[in-house]
Amino acid sequence: MSSINYSEKIPNNINLAEDRTLQRALEQWQPNFLNWWDDMGPDGSQNFDVYLRTAVSVDPQGWAQFGHVKMPDYRWGIFLNPGEQDRKIHFGDHKGEAAWQDVPGEHRANLRRIIVTQGDTEPASVEQQRHLGLTAPSQYDLRNLFQVNVEEGRHLWAMVYLLHKYFGKDGREEAEGLLERNSGNADNPRILQAFNEKTPDWLSFFMFTYFTDRDGKMQLAALAESGFDPLSRSCRFMLTEEAHHLFVGETGVGRTIEATCNAMVKAGITDPYDTEAIRKLGVVDLPLLQRKANFHMSVTRDLFGSEISSNGAEAFSSGLKGRFNEAKLTGDDHQLHNETYSVTRVVDGKLVDEAVPALRAINCRLLDDYMADCQGGIDRWNKTIEKAGINFKLTQPYKGFNRRIGEFAGTRISPDGTLLSQTDWDAQKGNWLPNDSDMAFIHSLMQPCHESGQYASWIAPPRVGINQQPVDYEYVKID
Repeated sequence: MSSINYSEKIPNNINLAEDRTLQRALEQWQPNFLNWWDDMGPDGSQNFDVYLRTAVSVDPQGWAQFGHVKMPDYRWGIFLNPGEQDRKIHFGDHKGEAAWQDVPGEHRANLRRIIVTQGDTEPASVEQQRHLGLTAPSQYDLRNLFQVNVEEGRHLWAMVYLLHKYFGKDGREEAEGLLERNSGNADNPRILQAFNEKTPDWLSFFMFTYFTDRDGKMQLAALAESGFDPLSRSCRFMLTEEAHHLFVGETGVGRTIEATCNAMVKAGITDPYDTEAIRKLGVVDLPLLQRKANFHMSVTRDLFGSEISSNGAEAFSSGLKGRFNEAKLTGDDHQLHNETYSVTRVVDGKLVDEAVPALRAINCRLLDDYMADCQGGIDRWNKTIEKAGINFKLTQPYKGFNRRIGEFAGTRISPDGTLLSQTDWDAQKGNWLPNDSDMAFIHSLMQPCHESGQYASWIAPPRVGINQQPVDYEYVKID
């Protein structure tokens, strides 16, 4: 791949200089993006010099450069993974055909909807997180927040490029709409409900980047299988950056757990449910961490849509969106005309597993893959708790817990998978989901700690710094 020319207004590896029509369209969109960033991006960060990673290449040997950059001067660019020669579509009704370099007319509307929905999540998360910098527990964490934010902005650019390049006037209008909707706006909210929820504190941010950004990973991986080659190549590069977001989430929750365990051991507290004594230490008690995780897991699971879905079937059959790791799956023909998949449903007040045509259960399969993917980090968190000698284990709630979309919508189910009446749910939900008192306590911990090498009481320092820098490095130069 050729190196990126940083004299260009929009760094890219798509030969933008040779497509003057596209270049003009994107350069007209760019000021609107920058205005959105100023209005809805990280609050109060305009004068900070932040140690950021900037994409300069898709070469696996060196696809980023590190350096202090003022946030408004960050160089958002457009990057696609290198194309595969003679790439074929390997699933759905078009299996074996050459991957599309242009949008097939019969799939135009569905493909545009998929791209817009994915694109809408990217600025939404920035909007949800815009005030977090004011209460960062360390410079290290502040820098990680800003890195996540600028990469979400770049992922927005990736989808906007596809809309401008391949969808004409409709695409340009959709690209404008991505900046006009705002997270939580009563009149013009983001498309998916999880991206209209507040991210009011850093524990919510870490849960979001572990659980909700993991949905992003799963969706991007499914889109990376797409028969529309430009979308596939865009998503493959986005996955490279998404890995950092998951790292921020896993290590953020892990460091919170580590601080709690260390404080409990030091104070001689062995009962993880001695909430009052633990909170007096300025750390987050483990049962509250479980309740927070329950909330974020259940909200994120709704992002997968209805377990049984004709839209999911159509996206698969038409070659627009595959399954997670589609190319590596064995045991079926990747067309699923005669395959079934087990889906749990509520039938006559009971949970029943039914064999459903696999095509219609694409969303259920992706959700099951997501839950399996979540477990690795949870296991690592539990090892920290076990090592400290504390009798507590974090778990994933049953997949029907606290759901608003799909087979379990409107049904009350406990974390262990017991069907409940509304009365029983109301009586016990405080044991499973954070209440106002929990959130007030978390909020009380959110005091900024912006001195180099200093960390808030509720979170442990990281084991290593960023890009081989020391832990106490000046990651953010605050005027």
